[in-house]
Amino acid sequence: MAQKLVEELEADERARKRLAKILVPEAVSEPELRLAIINAVLRDVATKDDIAKIVEEVEKVKTATKEDVARVVKEIEKVRVATREDIKRLEERIDALRKEIYTQITELRERVSKLEGAFTQLVERIGDLDKRIDALDRRIDSLDKRIDYVTKVSWALTLSVLATLIAQIIMRFLHIG
Repeated sequence: MAQKLVEELEADERARKRLAKILVPEAVSEPELRLAIINAVLRDVATKDDIAKIVEEVEKVKTATKEDVARVVKEIEKVRVATREDIKRLEERIDALRKEIYTQITELRERVSKLEGAFTQLVERIGDLDKRIDALDRRIDSLDKRIDYVTKVSWALTLSVLATLIAQIIMRFLHIG
């Protein structure tokens, strides 16, 4: 029957609460029962030694945590310093590359400028050669005309000399005959 009552109380929360309301005032009013309840509760209550041990453990954890944090802060600072050094080296390398590129661009500009000057001179010389060729062409044309004139004059003179010779030959034949 007691077993059945316990099972019913476990199953019915409302009945369990009603029973507790009825039994607690009775238990507290009885000194022996009250002492038994207090002793049972005291087993679960922490003592000053327990609290001191807990405080000591908390302090140990706190100290260990502070040490861990200090170690992590030192590591972070090392990483910061290393990062700053890396950044500084990168900035120096970038500056060096920038200067090198600037120097190469300047040299290329100078070379291009020289090439442009040489090209301009070459174009001018070609222009001068074209003018000289044109002048030579005109002189050759002039010489061709003169040669043509001299050829015509030579033919004319040759023909007149021949005509004179023929005339003299004819005149001798006529005088002789």
